[in-house]
Amino acid sequence: MAQPAHPVHPFDTRAFARHGLVTAAFCCLIAAGLSVSKQTRWDVQLAYSLGIGMTSWLVIELGRQWLTRHSPIPWPLGWRGFVLTAAGVCIGFVAGTALGDLYSGGNQGGRPRMFEPGGSMPALVITIFATIGISGFFYSRGKSRHLEALVALAQRDAAEARLKLLETQLEPHMLFNTLANLRVLVQHDTPRALEMLDHLNAYLRATLSASRSTQHPLRAEFDRLRDYLALMAIRMGQRLAYTLDLPEDLADHPVPTLLLQPLVENSITHGLEPQVAGGHISVQARRVGGRLVLRVSDNGAGLQTHATPHSSGFGLAQVRERLATAYGADGALEMIATPEGGTAACITFPLQK
Repeated sequence: MAQPAHPVHPFDTRAFARHGLVTAAFCCLIAAGLSVSKQTRWDVQLAYSLGIGMTSWLVIELGRQWLTRHSPIPWPLGWRGFVLTAAGVCIGFVAGTALGDLYSGGNQGGRPRMFEPGGSMPALVITIFATIGISGFFYSRGKSRHLEALVALAQRDAAEARLKLLETQLEPHMLFNTLANLRVLVQHDTPRALEMLDHLNAYLRATLSASRSTQHPLRAEFDRLRDYLALMAIRMGQRLAYTLDLPEDLADHPVPTLLLQPLVENSITHGLEPQVAGGHISVQARRVGGRLVLRVSDNGAGLQTHATPHSSGFGLAQVRERLATAYGADGALEMIATPEGGTAACITFPLQK
């Protein structure tokens, strides 16, 4: 059975109430002005003003919601918008006049009181023009918000496309290095080559899943990093040790995909591999205030002997690009020389609420 169509934009109760209060306030101002200028009872003027103004607004507002229930644009375009406004004014005229007459005791002998000498005809004219003006005001505000939403959506789509482009640049970079290592193992150590193929299969499966979005939970980022480090451990043997530390309360926090692997790859290539004994890599996630801190540290060669790769390598440049695209000035990557002689790469950005 076909599912019923849902509105593109849901009914906004708060906006509806806000528009109603604005309309009522305008009607009160009109009634006060007419009461002072004509020296008539304010409550009578208010009865006609509110009756006409609020009825016109309700017809226009509810009609707008119904006509645009399947449209992304929150206002009927073309002739439908003009017809709706005219219908609102006419219905407001009839119903509002009846309410005003009912309150003021008019409509004697079938003649509305506002058409009598000294009646409230000016209130009708002014309120009609006010209704049209208020409708135009709400239309311009709604159109402005709609255009702002379209701009924000376009900016988000552009940011996601940029992140996807960066990921397509990073994935071959890692894959080519892995295949080169696998080629060596196939010739010299077949069992380890098969084990490496199993980890590579798991890594590529996780990568395929992550490629369907620009963000995924931090848990998935650590899982994929675990597969990558397992691949590297097969190649380096006892020269590589690693620890992954992810607190459970941060595991589901969304982060850009493929964010940590370039930092780990950088530590292996420029920190541990130059050393005969290799070394240890630690990856940690911490909450510091309202920010998430991701730290990749090693006890390798250090910044002093590998300043250029550590500061401007391909992987690090792409991480900085991804942070700038996803978080703007709120995202940062900092390279720090540790007291033990190694290097720490620290990523920080705001925790999403």
